Amino acid sequence: MDLDVFVSAHRAEWDRLEALLRRQRRLDGAEADELVTLYQRTATHLSLIQSSAPDPQLTGRLSQLVARARSAVTGTRRASWRDVTRFLAHGFPAAVYKARHWWVPTALLSTAVAALLGWWIGTHPEVQASIAAPSELRELTRPGGQYETYYSSHPAASFAAQVWTNNAWAAALCLILGVFLGLPVLWILFQNMLNLGVGVGLMSSAGRLDTFLGLVLPHGLLELTAVFVAAGTGLRLGWTLIDPGPRTRRTALAEEGRAAIGMAIGLALVLFVSGAIEGFVTPSGLPTWARITIGVAAEVAFLAYVYVLGGRAARAGETGDVEAAERSATVPTAA
Repeated sequence: MDLDVFVSAHRAEWDRLEALLRRQRRLDGAEADELVTLYQRTATHLSLIQSSAPDPQLTGRLSQLVARARSAVTGTRRASWRDVTRFLAHGFPAAVYKARHWWVPTALLSTAVAALLGWWIGTHPEVQASIAAPSELRELTRPGGQYETYYSSHPAASFAAQVWTNNAWAAALCLILGVFLGLPVLWILFQNMLNLGVGVGLMSSAGRLDTFLGLVLPHGLLELTAVFVAAGTGLRLGWTLIDPGPRTRRTALAEEGRAAIGMAIGLALVLFVSGAIEGFVTPSGLPTWARITIGVAAEVAFLAYVYVLGGRAARAGETGDVEAAERSATVPTAA
């Protein structure tokens, strides 16, 4: 593209759009139609310049023009309860559903890794000795030891808040760091599986694996599912940089990134539920079967929410991205 020729050909349209935006009086019908037409043309011009001949000064001017025109055309919009309802009933479950081809394999492979680590640690005393001294291991695994008292060592409310904050931060990191080709996500995921594998291995070697699972499963099913969803989404975001598909890399990353931000908010709510279970149900005096039943019920409810509501919303075209009217204008690309 010859930028000078392009600017000469379209400068009058940009100046006219700017003049319409500066009008203090209300635009009449013809002027409003002209404003919409010039807004659409200028948005197309901006995309062409950004992709073919980026010029910082010209891009800045046109970006400002498009933003002002868009505000004038669509009007100022404020978030409402309708947005919250749409997000919870359609956007978030659809985003999780659409990412299932990433987070379900992530969950299966991660669980297999944790089980393998648990078996390796539980059947190799030399590995256990490298983790801690024998006296420390006995203190961890004995009845009333640290693994059991961990969940009741603090008041339930403050413990639930602490757990929720830590888990929400880990999920957010998976989503944010996915942009670095997913490599930090793999490390975060491995650390989580290593911690789980150590607990499984040490408690199984002490003959108390049933006790450990009775403490972990009530909250761990939903908590780990949320972590797997975050990790799978982060990996998908990293893969988008490598293979954006028919979209431009910039457009693909913007769309997947906006969906990931929404996912972080939704997962924070899911982790709030798992944190409440960990703070109030796990250390409670309920029988083990009752605590596990609560955890299984929460997990089943979340999966039904994703596969029923999310699947229906995804088939209707929902992606978890913001509404079409709020997205930046882009030029169509050939597949």
